[in-house]
Amino acid sequence: MFHTVRLVDVYKAYDNGTKALKGVTLRIDDGEFVFLVGPSGSGKSTIIKLLTSEIRPSEGKVMVNGYNINTIKPGAVPMLRRTLGVIFQDFRLIEKKNVFENVAFAMRAVGASPRDIKARVPYVLDLVGLSHKARRRPHELSGGEQQRVAIARALINNPMVIIADEPTGNLDPARSLEIMTLLERINALGTTVLAVTHEKELVNRFAKRVIAIDGGRIVSDKQGGYYAHEQTRR
Repeated sequence: MFHTVRLVDVYKAYDNGTKALKGVTLRIDDGEFVFLVGPSGSGKSTIIKLLTSEIRPSEGKVMVNGYNINTIKPGAVPMLRRTLGVIFQDFRLIEKKNVFENVAFAMRAVGASPRDIKARVPYVLDLVGLSHKARRRPHELSGGEQQRVAIARALINNPMVIIADEPTGNLDPARSLEIMTLLERINALGTTVLAVTHEKELVNRFAKRVIAIDGGRIVSDKQGGYYAHEQTRR
């Protein structure tokens, strides 16, 4: 099976002396849906930065979609990032553009033709349930709708992997469940999903693989809810 993401004995120390990762080994295969959970400061953000090639490991090896992060040349980083769709907690939409334009902008950035944009954007907006809001501006949408625009934008260039970084952090429980269910649907269509979160109840609603990190080390890697396993041990 193709390994979409692979970390082998990865250490990361920052210039200020912080040891963010202490020997992390994990692999995520093509088509998986994985939750990465852990408290604040546990190393989750460092893993995301490694996967997107914002930083390099101090020791160990990081492979993402066939790219070696240890040796990747600056010119290849945009190519790597085209294989990834990243969803942020704070949406990062362009206020002066409407929903259609926000999503199309990500296609224009990689040189897509107007014809391709015209065909692809309505398809993806339909997938996230926002066809009827295509001409609305971000301020006219609810938080949940804005997050769905962000998901559409992450999906638009057909990435191999979606990285969702606390995608429900600013949403109420009902909207959070809606967003995770949408990510599950996207995964069912073949896209690998890595969802980074600290929302215990949400993780336990989905019987997925859960990788738990604490203090820069993986403390659990199980199917069906790490938090459920934790509660049975108490």
